[in-house]
Amino acid sequence: MNKKQTIAIAVMAAVGVLLAVLMLLPKREAGEHAAHADAAQPGATGHATGDHADASGHTDAKGPAAGGHADAGQPEMVKLDDAQVKAAGIVLAAAAPAKIGTAITLPGEIRFNEDRTAHVVPKLAGVVVSVHAELGESVKQGQVLAVVASSGLSDQRSELLSAQRRLALANTTFEREKRLWQDKISAEQDYLQARQAVNEAEIAAQNARQKLNAYGAGAGVEGGQLNRLELRAPFDGVVMEKHLALGEAVKEDANVFTISDLSSVWAELAVPPRDLNRVRVGEMVVVRAAAFDVQADGKITYVGSLLGEQTRTAKARVALANPDRAWRPGLFVNVEVQAGQADVAVTVAADALQTVEDKPTLFVKTKDGFLVRHVVTGRSDGRLTEVLQGLKAGERYAVANSFVLKAELGKGSAEHAH
Repeated sequence: MNKKQTIAIAVMAAVGVLLAVLMLLPKREAGEHAAHADAAQPGATGHATGDHADASGHTDAKGPAAGGHADAGQPEMVKLDDAQVKAAGIVLAAAAPAKIGTAITLPGEIRFNEDRTAHVVPKLAGVVVSVHAELGESVKQGQVLAVVASSGLSDQRSELLSAQRRLALANTTFEREKRLWQDKISAEQDYLQARQAVNEAEIAAQNARQKLNAYGAGAGVEGGQLNRLELRAPFDGVVMEKHLALGEAVKEDANVFTISDLSSVWAELAVPPRDLNRVRVGEMVVVRAAAFDVQADGKITYVGSLLGEQTRTAKARVALANPDRAWRPGLFVNVEVQAGQADVAVTVAADALQTVEDKPTLFVKTKDGFLVRHVVTGRSDGRLTEVLQGLKAGERYAVANSFVLKAELGKGSAEHAH
């Protein structure tokens, strides 16, 4: 055997050893992984999941039994004894079947009470000589809003003054003719003609006076000015619109002021056809503002008989008392209409529900404390809430001061995180 053959045999032997090592290595690693997996099983050490064992088999004392916190996948617990529960003022109740009022919510908008909204018009053309009310000002019934100089009013007052003068003259003539006729001095015909003149003068004066009343102007004349027309507030309210200025010429039908009594308003809502049988005149509803947290009770005063061509909905109206003027016209609202009652298998007090991990949660009483229970809720009437999943009838839960348990849960989670 020469030198080259010896080298070749040595190289082949080295390659064979290397291949054998590479084939055995995966099997060894797989065995080690299996051994580690077996050691991690609960049966290997006799300890439940969540216990931490070291190499000597001792258990770490930081498991859930000691600290009151569960590992991932296990329910959380707030541990309180009876004395602590009493001290915290926590009241318990049992989940039970009940009747829950069903309601529909319809969008609406606050409007002026049209029965207490008036558009002030001059009724006679003229020129504004003074303005006494500003936009947004509260005014009283009969208060002067503005004064307009009107030639038409001057003519009407002149007509009334002339009629009054003629009436006075006719009365004087009648009294004289009456005495002459009674004394057999004048004929009865003269007496009757004088009485007829009095009647005609009275009619003319009454007609002129009623014309002035229709224009909203009195018969009285201040300072000999016949053309002064005073525009007055028809009732207590607020100046919502103002469309005149000093020296401006206004027409007889111009809407110069809009006055509205805001002590009462309307909530106008659109009712789709499917809900028309639930919205009835006279029923009480709850009106809630969409922009801020305020609500009020009101009564449905009107439900339209026709559907709008564009919206295909009927208009309904709710009368609302507004003593503090919190309900401003133009405000969007939601109107809750009660639509009856429904039997529910499991209900809890609405105040008992807390939000934990962005889920509705109840604290269910156990012998060791309170179990944190996420639930699925259904209908609610503000007093009771339906529980669809997560709680059975008869289970006791924290009602009053359940927020204390939520606070304890958050405190314990923070300590456990450290």
